[in-house]
Amino acid sequence: MNHILVTGAAGFIGFHVSARLLAQGHQVTGIDNLNRHYDVGLKRDRLAELQKYSAFQFHEGDITDVACLSNLFSQNSCQKVIHLAAEVGVRNSLLKPLEYVQSNVLGFVNLLEQCRLKKIEHVVYASSSSVYGANRKIPYSTHDAVDHPVSLYAATKRADELIAHSYSHLYDLPTTGLRFFTVYGPWGRPDMAVYLFTKAILEGTPIKVFNHGDLKRDFTFVDDIVNGVLGVLEQIPVRNEGETNFTADEMELSTVAPYRLYNIGNHQPVGIARLIDVIEQRVGKTAIRENYPMQPGDVLETYADISDLQRATGFSPSTSIEQGIDRFVTWYLDYHSTGK
Repeated sequence: MNHILVTGAAGFIGFHVSARLLAQGHQVTGIDNLNRHYDVGLKRDRLAELQKYSAFQFHEGDITDVACLSNLFSQNSCQKVIHLAAEVGVRNSLLKPLEYVQSNVLGFVNLLEQCRLKKIEHVVYASSSSVYGANRKIPYSTHDAVDHPVSLYAATKRADELIAHSYSHLYDLPTTGLRFFTVYGPWGRPDMAVYLFTKAILEGTPIKVFNHGDLKRDFTFVDDIVNGVLGVLEQIPVRNEGETNFTADEMELSTVAPYRLYNIGNHQPVGIARLIDVIEQRVGKTAIRENYPMQPGDVLETYADISDLQRATGFSPSTSIEQGIDRFVTWYLDYHSTGK
């Protein structure tokens, strides 16, 4: 079994990834700064679930702190790293640009430096579908150029991809980036649509529906995401001087470095209006919908081309929006029935 460091272990995806690793018998060291981007109580409750495993160790700290990271790596002989810590969300990046650059870019460089020095076997890190920005081609492919981000959050995630490639090329540090597409599910973030809509419908408060509901997102259930993350974790990239499987267009964007980049999504975009319909049906109440114009930094549709990940790992998302919402609402009602 491996010893794996998970950054952002108290976060939504970090929690689920850590829980699966622990259930499989791995040793997990988690780090999280427990910031107040949203309810710290939810983060502590996630940690309480992870701390039921004796193979889990938690360190409260910030990846932007060089001394903290250095000590963490010195004290723990981890073999692989799953990097999920970040300032998240498009809209909030408009309000706190310096914090986003500090955490998402500087923090990532700090982490890669430690991984280089300690000769980590593989770094799997979170990117985002937001890097596609103003791209008009659908579905989004990792072979598409991504030179026109429409939010600072997207720009920081694209910067991470480029920095990771530099480290892979210069130091033979194997890295794999995953562009996540709208993850949802139990223990989800309270600032995301599924959580916000469910809460509002149950409480009888209005829902803000941007662009009059004419938006589509490739909603991906968290269990499918975890399958993808752990699938690539064991697929350690190697230098490839003689790749011949790419098309001519793909070859222009290929690399010989031990570096890979994949979309990870459901490959089935769902309209925001339909999402609300599904939640209404599950909770048995009608939403109060308030229409608003398009928000700065938003895009009309996200849609993942997951063919590369499917070929590499056999990734096959299997959770429909109806199944996923049912499981989320079941968790939501149970969690909040305890007064949390």
